[in-house]
Amino acid sequence: MTADDAIKAEVLIVGAGPTGLLLANLLGAMGVNTRLVETHDDTVQDPRAVSIDDESMRALQAAGLADEVAAVSVQGYGSIYRGPSGKAFASVMPTSKDYGFDKRNAFEQPAFEAVLRNALARYPHVTAHFGTEMTAFEQSSDSVQATVCARDAQTQSLHARYMVACDGGRSPVRKMLGITMQGATFEEPWLVVDLKTTRNRCFHTEVFCDPARPCITLPGPGGIRRYEFKLYPGEASGAAVQDDFVRGLLAAFGPDRDQALRRVRVYTFHARIAERWQDGRVFLAGDAAHLTPPFAGQGMNSGLRDAHNLAWKLAEALRMDHPDELLASYETERKPHAWSLIRLALRMGRVMMPASSLQGIGTRALFRLLALYPAARDYVMQMKYKPKPRFEAGFIWHDERPRKTSVVGQMLPQPVVEAIDRSTYLLDDVLGDRPILLILSKQPDSALPHDLQCKFETLGIAVLGVTPHSINPVATTFPVFRDKSRGLSNPPYAAYVGYGLLIRRDRYIAAARPVAQLDGLLEIGRHLSPGYAVPPKTRAKTAAKGANQPRAAAETA
Repeated sequence: MTADDAIKAEVLIVGAGPTGLLLANLLGAMGVNTRLVETHDDTVQDPRAVSIDDESMRALQAAGLADEVAAVSVQGYGSIYRGPSGKAFASVMPTSKDYGFDKRNAFEQPAFEAVLRNALARYPHVTAHFGTEMTAFEQSSDSVQATVCARDAQTQSLHARYMVACDGGRSPVRKMLGITMQGATFEEPWLVVDLKTTRNRCFHTEVFCDPARPCITLPGPGGIRRYEFKLYPGEASGAAVQDDFVRGLLAAFGPDRDQALRRVRVYTFHARIAERWQDGRVFLAGDAAHLTPPFAGQGMNSGLRDAHNLAWKLAEALRMDHPDELLASYETERKPHAWSLIRLALRMGRVMMPASSLQGIGTRALFRLLALYPAARDYVMQMKYKPKPRFEAGFIWHDERPRKTSVVGQMLPQPVVEAIDRSTYLLDDVLGDRPILLILSKQPDSALPHDLQCKFETLGIAVLGVTPHSINPVATTFPVFRDKSRGLSNPPYAAYVGYGLLIRRDRYIAAARPVAQLDGLLEIGRHLSPGYAVPPKTRAKTAAKGANQPRAAAETA
């Protein structure tokens, strides 16, 4: 086969799990010619991941899929922690929607993946090849040449500018590259039991912190439930999945002993991270890059964050002569955050699995003591212990404020905003897929000279104003909205009223300057939209493909 016979693409994605499917959708919205190959004939049919968080829902919103995923999910559940007697000693019931969505949402992975796969039909420049294996690849200075083989078909060559391995925890691509996994050697078998029906009427997750047998029960949509039981040495053999053993465990933790079983499987959880996430033009994402214990519900969610971070960088890199710094920022930004969530899962595991009765008594006493103090109670109840989505290094430009008070490097909150005509939207639905200069000011209309506005717009950076909750917006040469739900009116953002925030396409704050110094953001803006020297007609077509139409927000203020 000659090079002329090869399939051509800009990005090749290997693996059609949640990470690969979201990445393909995001790249499709950005106008990127994408090929997705998956060894299996279909998306997963087993209910593996069961929880999706607010950050991931925001990434799905960027792909235009938040509503469809919400339709197959149960929003806003919490967790109840119980001691050996079954009595509750702590609860986590987050109510805030910092990023526009509930912090915890239950779903079934087969339905979720079906939404993502079906959505690819929106993009004629995205092609998914199921039942196709990527068997080998090599890199050159300007491309990746992969060998792919469909069942009962001849081998083909596929040439792409970049390749992303989303091929799971046993990633063949990672192994071909010789990249090892590092980190904790947390390996413990758990029995996962998925039920078709349940008698358990609890809306929330229940965590039984019993040293004799730690157990977690999790809600799902449509009247289903999952149970997870820690197994001890000698139990992880075939006996653990036998009906009598499973029924005995179910009887010990609720009313579901006789419910119909959908799936029973033993899993061994790991806490590991790839030593590097990039090799030339090949990137690792999702489980190929990190393996997370399930106790914080962050394994799949970390992969969706990878996709959101990497998609826009690949799209920009395709238009750049020297994209190395931009692409290197993917690992620089994502690896520390992914590892922080692995550590969180390990810490939560120690709460869920006390090593002794004495340790369990101490843990329960500590939580009861914390409940007496409003700040401590709020820290637990609102999940403030979860590491914030924030970058210390990468494609960001710090201001002079201390880290505790600076917003640079943080993910921008997503409040409900109100237009001049009183219609309301989630903030991202009026931002669109582009870099943004967000003027946070009581008078955005007088904060930006028109000639400076034109300079930003020439760079491909849209300008948008947001007024604090107490100030009505007025019409000007760029859209202005009121912060109706106060996401940008409270600390630490209250201290940035009178500032311009430069927002990346993945909603992270790249830089901030007082409105009197907004011209200082122009050079940084050139880094965020480096490939914008594209003919205007081409640019307009690409933007139209990826634009999200504003939609009315639910009333949450």
